[in-house]
Amino acid sequence: MEQLWLTIKFLLLGLFQGLTEPIPISSSGHLLIAQYFLDVEIEGSNSTFALLVNSASLLAVLIIYREDIKRLVINGLKFFKEKTPETRRDFMFVVYLVVATIPAGIIGVLFQDTIDSYLSTVVTVGVTLVVTGLALWLIRNMRGQRKDGNMTMKDAFIIGGAQAVALIPGISRSGATIVAAMARGINQETALRFSFLLFIPISLGGAVLSITDIINDDNLSTMAVPYIMAFVGSLVASYFSLKWFMNIMAKGQLKYFAIYCFIVGPLVVLAWFLLN
Repeated sequence: MEQLWLTIKFLLLGLFQGLTEPIPISSSGHLLIAQYFLDVEIEGSNSTFALLVNSASLLAVLIIYREDIKRLVINGLKFFKEKTPETRRDFMFVVYLVVATIPAGIIGVLFQDTIDSYLSTVVTVGVTLVVTGLALWLIRNMRGQRKDGNMTMKDAFIIGGAQAVALIPGISRSGATIVAAMARGINQETALRFSFLLFIPISLGGAVLSITDIINDDNLSTMAVPYIMAFVGSLVASYFSLKWFMNIMAKGQLKYFAIYCFIVGPLVVLAWFLLN
């Protein structure tokens, strides 16, 4: 019975992570909150659980954006032979994705363990959710006109920096990158696509860095079923959550996520103080 309950908890955590990964309310922050209230302790961002649920979200992104990825790869390679406006646009888009990956990659390698040790707390999440809400509120009415072909290297650095800031629990990765892109005058569709294509290299990089931790996971055999359920839950939830968020973005309704963060952030801090 204890193992069944543990499996249910991990399924719920996977569903929760998958639901919150695409939308701008911080999956890492909400996962910390869920762990706290479900009384489940999972060690840091390099844990087997973290790799599996993030890989599930990555798979959902790959499925949804498969046509964009295919076009970028084909045109990106074509650019070396055929320098047309279309191939140049897609080649540079790939270059910008690579550049935007660098800040979070460097900071993650150097400081992720420190962030996990000192900032992975429920109180931190409550405070940073409010920060996320403020950022979303500031850009809620922006309607940029710049598309893929109008992006610049400066855009890539700024969006990459925003993704690095989102290593702090409670700062939404998708929210930070979309806010940065829209603040630069990039339209909603391009901001959304760039944000989630940017999730691919950072997620793959995290997976590679976590392989050793997984191999050395002493609980891998006993936790196989809970891990699998967490992966499945995250995959399904990520897919439908991202589809839903794409519709929300098309309608320009980011303000509702800001309001959500304004409400949940203080409530989380209050609940923590009342329970401790």
